[in-house]
Amino acid sequence: MLNQPKKWLSGVAAAVLLAVSAGAGAADKTLHVYNWSDYISPDTVPGFEKQSGVHVVYDVFDSNEVLEGKLMAGSTGYDVVVPSSSFLARQLQSGIFQPLDKTKLPNYNNLDPDILKKLEQHDPGNKYAIPYLWATTGIGYNVDKVKAALGKDAPVNSWDLVLKPENLEKLKSCGVSFLDAPEEIFATVLNYLGKDPDSSDPKDYSGAATDLLMKLRPNIRYFHSSQYINDLANGNTCVAIGWAGDVLQAKKRAADAKNGVNIAYSIPKEGALAFFDTLAIPKDAKNVDEAYQFLNYLLEPKVIADISDKVFYANGNKASLTFINADIRNNPGIFPTPETMAKLFVLKVQDPKLDRVRTRAWTRVKSGK
Repeated sequence: MLNQPKKWLSGVAAAVLLAVSAGAGAADKTLHVYNWSDYISPDTVPGFEKQSGVHVVYDVFDSNEVLEGKLMAGSTGYDVVVPSSSFLARQLQSGIFQPLDKTKLPNYNNLDPDILKKLEQHDPGNKYAIPYLWATTGIGYNVDKVKAALGKDAPVNSWDLVLKPENLEKLKSCGVSFLDAPEEIFATVLNYLGKDPDSSDPKDYSGAATDLLMKLRPNIRYFHSSQYINDLANGNTCVAIGWAGDVLQAKKRAADAKNGVNIAYSIPKEGALAFFDTLAIPKDAKNVDEAYQFLNYLLEPKVIADISDKVFYANGNKASLTFINADIRNNPGIFPTPETMAKLFVLKVQDPKLDRVRTRAWTRVKSGK
């Protein structure tokens, strides 16, 4: 990952030594991976390199829109990418990915049939992608600072905390951030307004949702999809619309630093977005055999369990559950209760024309004009 290269040096060195000892042919084995930031264990890539003799070139992004832009442009140079399932669905319509040869994935049977079934609405027959990690989009907050700003009855279990202008105005001074993820923020706002989070009506985006976001805009410090982890952990901000695992990473970083910052995560009672991130091989991948080796490695229960333990995201590997730390496995922010699950919603594939409307509206919101 971008902010963890030093942790990989030993793994890279081990891979190089292995390659040298195995001969020149092994030294040529390379894999290019493009994943979300802060979305893998520090041990995963070094472990794979040591086991396989494949050198991994690992790059990161922090929004589906960035990944999609590269994929649509073609010739990305990547062999494994990690799109969210709702984006995967429309990318499949463009023929971007190659179908999986599951005979090359002996660990495929470790996957959770229920998760595979949920993904079928985006990838019929689970033909092109493998579930990686999944979570919800909710609220990360500094317990003490929010209480100081809004009192002991602060609505931390409701979207009112961040989507009610009068509340956000009181939180402005301690720092508020929103994800730079228009699809998710608009869906969240529409759901809060009692509208269909998957609305196909352009007016819902350019009208009601944008109107509310523009009222909130003066009190939002920034829009970013990874910076908020450290800012929450360090106490530089007090509230973030963010992803469950990221917020819980912030909580752990604060605890490790013993800086007195108490971070919590809430899945609001009105319901929240659940997203599933997947592993796929681009059609123009040049290192396909190595890609399959990496995917199969990630399907090993202990490997993916270690990732869930390190990044605080649930995974789609049923066989891994017994290896996941009990504190992670029993955390309702990571593995929601059945009652919470019933209120979660998943985004559908939208017409590209709606994207343009949403992009224009998002540009207006971010600029505040």
